[in-house]
Amino acid sequence: MGHPVLRTRARSLELDEIGTPRIQQLIDDMFETMHDCQGIGLAGPQVHESIRLFVAGLDDEERTMPPVVMINPEITPIGSDVEEDWEGCLSIPDIRGRVLRATDIKVRALDRGGKPISMTADGFPARVIQHETDHLDGVLFFDRMTSFESLTFLEEYSRYWSKNAEDQ
Repeated sequence: MGHPVLRTRARSLELDEIGTPRIQQLIDDMFETMHDCQGIGLAGPQVHESIRLFVAGLDDEERTMPPVVMINPEITPIGSDVEEDWEGCLSIPDIRGRVLRATDIKVRALDRGGKPISMTADGFPARVIQHETDHLDGVLFFDRMTSFESLTFLEEYSRYWSKNAEDQ
């Protein structure tokens, strides 16, 4: 947080750029960085690349999201249902807060090969896709918070707010 690229709308990738060795290597590097940092998603601006590209994916006991590459994504909410839930961000380490997001979305984007994709997502994957797309628009998660009362350090979140704390 603080680098100007995180607050700037990223440019769309041109179709002829997507298959280049530079972009393909960037995608591989972003997945590696995301996994090394124990993240769920990573957008171009987070690695100082002002392009409309993000990677995401997670497979743990509680939540699953298959690996995905989205280029130039466009999100449309399905219905009006929203849900507030906890979010964190690799660009804002050790901070958590509750963010209101659409529960169901439709996404149109290009995949890693530059082919058009269209999908729907709900729940956790919908939240991740919205969070990462926000990065492409220069928006950080606390810009979406309706109240800062839930803003907390990770240590306090783990102690008082996480599902694991409730089980103890």
